[in-house]
Amino acid sequence: MEGLLWLYALPYDSQYPVVCYDERPCFLIGDILQPIPMDKGRVRREHYAYTKHGSCCVLGAVEALTGNRLVQIEPHRTKREYAYFLKSLSEKYPHAIKIRLVQDNLNTHNIAALYENFPAAEAFALAQRFEFHYTPKGASWLNMIEIEFSALSQQCLNRRIPCIEKMRQEVLAFMQLREQKQIKIEWQFSLQNARTTFSRHYNNVNEQNPVKEKI
Repeated sequence: MEGLLWLYALPYDSQYPVVCYDERPCFLIGDILQPIPMDKGRVRREHYAYTKHGSCCVLGAVEALTGNRLVQIEPHRTKREYAYFLKSLSEKYPHAIKIRLVQDNLNTHNIAALYENFPAAEAFALAQRFEFHYTPKGASWLNMIEIEFSALSQQCLNRRIPCIEKMRQEVLAFMQLREQKQIKIEWQFSLQNARTTFSRHYNNVNEQNPVKEKI
């Protein structure tokens, strides 16, 4: 946790961009009956019954300090999708020395995924482009991409989308608009906040850490 909070507090450096990555599964839902369209003075209405058309996955990354984004919609989220997403992310930052990638500890999120999908020389070169930073177990809230996914859920995925092609169209348009507007994320939870908020936990680890009362 402290490592991530330190990372988020660093000033912007184009050669070492801090990018937050994760994946979000999405169900593909269709209508059984045609919805009643929105009209003047009347909201759109849909029948409670629906059909399921499987699922897909949104792979997303956001650079909080610039508003840069990258998103892909895939049928699955295996090592293959992860590896090719990293390749696309590397191409998005051609001049970066290291991309500092914040992600969770899912078993597909590692360098092995690169070697299983690219020739060794290419996999090694691609791995050198990244500096991996992992969120603690059970602390996905420390990954700023969750804020982006929350906006996506409330403003784009809050309706029925029946197929992956439509999902891809809607999500890409939504993310491209946010990138064009350079919508940034202002992270406010600092190291000092953590040491105050979780002071009892710090004290449990080492009694030299004082327990601080919240004001």
